[in-house]
Amino acid sequence: MNGWTDEKIIELIRSRLSTERFAHSLNVANSARELAERYGADADKAYTAGLLHDVMKNAAPEEQLGLISSAEIELMPAEKANQKLWHAIAGAAYIKFVMGINDRELLRAVRYHTTGRAEMSTLEKCVYLADFISAERKYNGVDEMRRLCGISMEDAIIYALCFEIPDLVARGQVIHPDSIDLYNEVMINRTRRKA
Repeated sequence: MNGWTDEKIIELIRSRLSTERFAHSLNVANSARELAERYGADADKAYTAGLLHDVMKNAAPEEQLGLISSAEIELMPAEKANQKLWHAIAGAAYIKFVMGINDRELLRAVRYHTTGRAEMSTLEKCVYLADFISAERKYNGVDEMRRLCGISMEDAIIYALCFEIPDLVARGQVIHPDSIDLYNEVMINRTRRKA
């Protein structure tokens, strides 16, 4: 990966993130690795993606938008309306254009770790779910989320979306179409298996 070892990446994110966000990134990396080992994804790549998933989280909104623009990424209306989504998009751009890492699956894992998307790879699912279950998380339902992650990625994804989507609605936030697509895909697959 262009000379980027995990040790160098850890130093990079330590310099870019708050103490709390740095600890969270280490926890997500560890959880992503554990999920990858359980579900057959590349555990080393999952760990690296977990380290990098929030690389742009503490960057100013202007820096995030500048990087998105320089990468020639056009934000969808739902993305423009929700600043909390920018760090994932900017993070993937940072990894590709600043760090020079072109691993498509790793870039997608970072890009979609907040929204999910239909047709995610197992690695992408590992990082998406790891962000929900990292060691420092204390939200109501986290123990059930962790339990489900140990049993079924599909069940864990449904639980995550059933937690997240109503919360966004209650707070008057937009729901990214990728999250809806992921939910629909999982439910359609589940219905087909039952038929």
